[in-house]
Amino acid sequence: MLILAKAMMAIMLGFICAIICGLILIPAFKKLHIGQNVCDLISKRHLKKQGTPTMGGIIFIIPVLASLTYLYTVGSIKMSYNLIILLFVFLAYAVLGFVDDYLKVKYKNNDGLSIAKKFICQMGIALIFFILFMKGGGSSTLRFTFLSIDIPLGWLFGIFIFVLLVGTTNAVNITDGLDGLCAGLSAISFLAYGIIAWNCSWLEGYQEIAIFSFVLVGALIGFLMFNSHPARVFMGDLGSLALGGALATMAILTRHELSLAIIGGVFLIEVLSSFIQIIAIRRFKRKVFLKAPLHHHFEELKWEETDIIKLFWTVGLILAMIAITYGVWL
Repeated sequence: MLILAKAMMAIMLGFICAIICGLILIPAFKKLHIGQNVCDLISKRHLKKQGTPTMGGIIFIIPVLASLTYLYTVGSIKMSYNLIILLFVFLAYAVLGFVDDYLKVKYKNNDGLSIAKKFICQMGIALIFFILFMKGGGSSTLRFTFLSIDIPLGWLFGIFIFVLLVGTTNAVNITDGLDGLCAGLSAISFLAYGIIAWNCSWLEGYQEIAIFSFVLVGALIGFLMFNSHPARVFMGDLGSLALGGALATMAILTRHELSLAIIGGVFLIEVLSSFIQIIAIRRFKRKVFLKAPLHHHFEELKWEETDIIKLFWTVGLILAMIAITYGVWL
């Protein structure tokens, strides 16, 4: 019962802080004209979202930092080594996303950082994470728990981490295309990993990692009060990159890397749909989907935005429950 009480307190703390941040920051964003530039190539329906405040990821990032600082100050949590690693990746990707968003707002286009610069920065963050992870006693073994097989990867594990971090951040970023879609799916994913983390009693700071996850879940629910359709603010790359980085980091720290393919199944489907579309157009000169990523395909089929979001949330929730059942219970 104490675990449940702590989880509920963390969720509520994150939620309240996010509501306060949203009420303060959204009017400030409007005054500073920090608005989203919408490309009419995506969907004509999205043109009405032109000028909607962006960089809204700060609305759930500040509550996480403020809540953890408060809990540490009152002695409710400890600043463990693994929590520091998690916070580093979370904030590093947030800074990268902020720079990208800032350039888009400043020059009033959707270019931002070049693909090459963004890739180099992502690679640098992944490298630092790998070094910190290994110095903290991390294992370079990939574990297939359902087959009871451990595969030692050695230095190849560094490449695996890089692929996981970069792949997840981009997958979450691509999914952030409809009001509330990414935030809702992220809340479900972090709730799942929070439950899994609390079951990893062998992991240093496992409770703190779980608390981080639950605070973020609450903050994301608070953010959804402003981001759900019709959105009053978008999270921007600042938010989506931070979420993707933190999600991949939790998967690695809890040694449930392969579970990420299930918990983040919708994110994976979204990025695969884009990849398949690109290959199909370049190699075969034809489309597999009406438009990629997948949520835009449903838009082209004339689905209502809210119906697409509900479908994707439902699929994400079912996949998360399957992963929790296996990762915690079985």
